[in-house]
Amino acid sequence: MHRYDELDMKLLFELTRDANISVPNLSKKLGINASVLYSRIKRLSKKKLIKKYTIVIDDSLLGFGVKATVGINRDPKSKEQIHKALLETPEIASISEVTGRFDILVRVLAQNLEALHSVVIEKIGKIDGIQNTETFVELQKTDKDPVYLTEQ
Repeated sequence: MHRYDELDMKLLFELTRDANISVPNLSKKLGINASVLYSRIKRLSKKKLIKKYTIVIDDSLLGFGVKATVGINRDPKSKEQIHKALLETPEIASISEVTGRFDILVRVLAQNLEALHSVVIEKIGKIDGIQNTETFVELQKTDKDPVYLTEQ
């Protein structure tokens, strides 16, 4: 495991808040020389701690009013073909193999409840090897920073 100092953690904290912040502005905010920050960011990227810079999209503004997690139990012999079929389902945003009551959890984005029903019954439910599903509709979501990103 790599060791990261207080500056690394402050950098990560600020970049998770706004990955679009310029290094000169970040330099002013942290009171650290810009060239030091450039090299730190490059080092954190090279060590793969920073995997990518991204944006957060408001899915509802694109017409996705319903978000859900679908728990799936599957035939273990069909693992690869089920995974491939789930990847090809456009409404599925992510796929996680998990322990516990389900084998797989998928995150689904849909325009409305009727569209979600269609995805679960007509698409996911008809994949060979899927034994059963249970759908959890998201009512509200609150994102929280991981404990390692609390401001120092």
